Amino acid sequence: MGGARALVAGLLLAFSPQLFAFSYPSKALSAEAFEAAGLRSIAGWLKREGAEGWLAADVADVVGIPRLPTEELLEARQRGFRDDEALRVVQVSADEQRDFLLFMVQRPDGRVFFYLAGLREGLKSAFVSSGGSVSALDRVEAEAAFRRELRFWEGRVAAVR
Repeated sequence: MGGARALVAGLLLAFSPQLFAFSYPSKALSAEAFEAAGLRSIAGWLKREGAEGWLAADVADVVGIPRLPTEELLEARQRGFRDDEALRVVQVSADEQRDFLLFMVQRPDGRVFFYLAGLREGLKSAFVSSGGSVSALDRVEAEAAFRRELRFWEGRVAAVR
């Protein structure tokens, strides 16, 4: 899992912060309720069952996670799974003062998708890295893909209950 984390961290470090500077207008109530319930469930599970991990300060800066200038690493709880479709990693802040979940999905074709969410705001930003270039996902595509990731992780949570 360390190699995957290093790969994802390296990819994040290589990209401009401007790619993360988009937000989503308010969503339909049902979508917000779905996201909120899923995010709370996943975050709670990670805090109980996740492995100790770290998010590099450089990565936090790129994705827009606030940190103190003296913090080089942010504590996180994380889990990762590989299947035929992808390598998936999710991290939640281990610090109760921070509100983030970072979902990363690496596909066999080399594309890496990133979804940054907060428990209060839901999906904040989404983008894809492919062939050395990075592009923001449009709102409709990002929300649909993010909901698929939520369903994947909710399935993992349900499997351990």
